[in-house]
Amino acid sequence: MRFKISISMKKLFFISFITMSAAGFAFVPLLKTLYDFKVADIDGKEFDMKQLKGKKVLIVNVASECGYTPQYKELQKLYTTYKDSNFILLGFPSNDFGQQEPGTAAEIKAFCEKNYGVTFPLMSKITVSGKEIHPLYKWLTAKNENGISDEQVKWNFNKFMICEEGTFAGYLHSKIKPMDKVITDWIMDR
Repeated sequence: MRFKISISMKKLFFISFITMSAAGFAFVPLLKTLYDFKVADIDGKEFDMKQLKGKKVLIVNVASECGYTPQYKELQKLYTTYKDSNFILLGFPSNDFGQQEPGTAAEIKAFCEKNYGVTFPLMSKITVSGKEIHPLYKWLTAKNENGISDEQVKWNFNKFMICEEGTFAGYLHSKIKPMDKVITDWIMDR
């Protein structure tokens, strides 16, 4: 037995399809990019991530009293070596792990400059994990926010790579040193 669909039924089906499709697309959230965020720098001034458009960005949660703190030296070397190659490094002090960043912004800044000659941008201390996670780190660690992967900041000196378009490119744990080939090749597109 064959069914005939009348013209009005075809129209109704078409209108229903279009309506459901439009409604479905209306609720699909657009993914954020790095450029949707503003943070405070180490001096408390607003730092709009939009100013980084067109650059590769390495975001690192840092701490002054950690076993990985000597990575500051390599982070500075990485920044000095590649800052003229469309690359920037941002350090985000955090006291989330073992209370290893207890200092004030002024103390953190002085420590980094005196001990490691840090000239790359440092931001104000933030929370990088848990219930109070900063919106930037929520974006970095949640697939439903960044569109790529779920990650967990487990300790200090985790590294997040961001493409020139402001999209999430990858995550590296603390043990990966700043001058590692995976980072330098990513910066130079090898």
